[in-house]
Amino acid sequence: MGKITKNQKVALSKLDANMSYALNDAAKLVKTLTFTKFDASVDLDIRLGVDPRKANQMVRGIVTLPHGTGKETRVLVLCSPDKVNEATEAGADFVGLEEYIEKIKGGWTDIDVIITMPSVMAKIGALGKILGPRGLMPNPKSGTVTMEIGKAVKEVKMGKIDFKVDKYGIIHSSIGKVSFNEEQLIDNAKEFIRTIIKLKPTAAKGTYMKSIYLSSTMSPGIQIEPKSVD
Repeated sequence: MGKITKNQKVALSKLDANMSYALNDAAKLVKTLTFTKFDASVDLDIRLGVDPRKANQMVRGIVTLPHGTGKETRVLVLCSPDKVNEATEAGADFVGLEEYIEKIKGGWTDIDVIITMPSVMAKIGALGKILGPRGLMPNPKSGTVTMEIGKAVKEVKMGKIDFKVDKYGIIHSSIGKVSFNEEQLIDNAKEFIRTIIKLKPTAAKGTYMKSIYLSSTMSPGIQIEPKSVD
């Protein structure tokens, strides 16, 4: 284990690791535990009482955070020529088709989200081995395969995120930045958690939301009392 820095000691002294905090208090505390020189991300880690290996217990969805994520999302739109202007006007960072497919085949993945249309998916399928492991493969369920290209681009730019439970039953997502005020962090956290609650599989038994932790980049996790999110 690495040596604990002076800032880490200060952060740990402010946190009771055995205590569950109300969301409002956690939002205040996470800002005081952060000592990075950059605008750190604020993340939620939610452990669910589901078995992701079973298809009827998979939890996956999309949510648009009220205040966005604070992150500049780089969007690539792979589309036919008739949709180029729509994508560009909506704010897409990269727009095209064949040239970007070739770039991706060459290893280029300097993007956060790919949006495309149904008629183009056949060409993108061959990129699965590159895009899949990076979470970049377009999917109709996440709204990234659509004919409403402009709408999809605007939603992503406004803070729409795609999430799913991992093999350990945990959902991890950024919900903002340390520079956000407490109310913005609280609003985003509530929206995210409520969305996950709505997606509870009927096959899931016992406690659904087992634990919720709020943290920032390089800060210790703050355990949140689930009932405080109501």
